[in-house]
Amino acid sequence: MNEPPVFSLSNIVKIYESGDEKLRVLDGASITLQEGEIVALIAPSGTGKSTLLHIAGLLERPDAGQITIAGRDVTRLSDAERSALRQDEIGFVYQFHHLLAEFTALENVVLPQRIGRIPASIARKNAADLLAQFGLSHRQDHLPGRLSGGEKQRVAIARALANHPKIILADEPTGNLDGKTSDLVFDNLLEVVRKARATALIATHNEVLAQRMDRVIILRDGKLHAV
Repeated sequence: MNEPPVFSLSNIVKIYESGDEKLRVLDGASITLQEGEIVALIAPSGTGKSTLLHIAGLLERPDAGQITIAGRDVTRLSDAERSALRQDEIGFVYQFHHLLAEFTALENVVLPQRIGRIPASIARKNAADLLAQFGLSHRQDHLPGRLSGGEKQRVAIARALANHPKIILADEPTGNLDGKTSDLVFDNLLEVVRKARATALIATHNEVLAQRMDRVIILRDGKLHAV
């Protein structure tokens, strides 16, 4: 018996209202991702990329359509159920790291695990192991203010992976970095996501990086198209 897709969006519609005007940002967007698949999302600015990722990550609700995770319809879950599912199943990586300035690199990666009620000793070991995979063992006790841009983003990716999510959603994860640093961070991201057999949807403007993923889709006119 075939396993259901890890994640799917079916005919997603999202409309924003401004006065008497209605802007249909998403107009029947659909995608299915299988276990371990890494998919590039290319979308010009202002076409609804972030909205799509927020809906996929259960941060926003669609006006129509269905969201399915591991065969389960999660479209109409309560806020509490959505929050619990995000905590357990979904990891987010943004263009800007959003690290907590008062916590060390290690503590930033420990935090989501503690929220998930993982014992402190286990959470610290998991965090140290993740940071080691990103080549940051020697920086784990440093505050974000003492880290480079690339190091901060690698810590942010480690934090997103801390609870071993099945799904990774990334919104321009290297878009704020220079070319050399971007390549290094992206190499780390792909390596760790593939090792974890996670499923990932990664938005990027960088077509060279996009071509390194399993397939590429483009958001145009509110719909998703294969490239």
